Amino acid sequence: MASRKVVLVTGGNNGIGYEAVKAFLQSQKPYHILLGSRSVEKGQLALAALRQEVPGSKNTVEVLQVDLESDDSIEQAFEQVKKSPGQLDALVNNAGTNVMSWTFMPLLLKSPDPRLLFIAGLSQITLAAEKYFPTPPQPAGWPKTIDFETIGYRCSKTALNMLMLDWNHKLKEDGVKVFGVGPGFLATNLGNDPELTAKAKAMGAKHP
Repeated sequence: MASRKVVLVTGGNNGIGYEAVKAFLQSQKPYHILLGSRSVEKGQLALAALRQEVPGSKNTVEVLQVDLESDDSIEQAFEQVKKSPGQLDALVNNAGTNVMSWTFMPLLLKSPDPRLLFIAGLSQITLAAEKYFPTPPQPAGWPKTIDFETIGYRCSKTALNMLMLDWNHKLKEDGVKVFGVGPGFLATNLGNDPELTAKAKAMGAKHP
């Protein structure tokens, strides 16, 4: 793997993560991509689909099982990557953030040009809300009737941006380039809610 940059994309079996893996496969630069997936089966299905979509790629990809809700699973994934391919040049946090970054940092710091990326779109949902919900203040009284609540999403993404800034501060002297990536207003299968996905598309959300 010495001539290839090794990139790990979490949540790589669908949505934004899948498209990120595909972009690395399409790149003219040499990459070995670790497709992070909670389910090995879903990871393998994504891998098969990618090979059909990008049949002529000279880059390589393999499935890495990692459940981002399990510290043990993250640690096991780290040990697997440490063993083979034995290096990590970029971690794309499409899903999961702090524990994943913390665990894989020893490998990342060995890279001559390490990158740490956080997928953290926030402005897109704000713009969509301003465009599609120019509603007056809610009438007095309780409870409020809100058809499409976004405050939880906004708070989580604001926190993620702060986390990215904190990592940038921590790693400034280590030469790690830390990025927050705004992918745009996209309709993904997050939450496995077809109705919510349909609403997002109606609001102008694009395919990842």
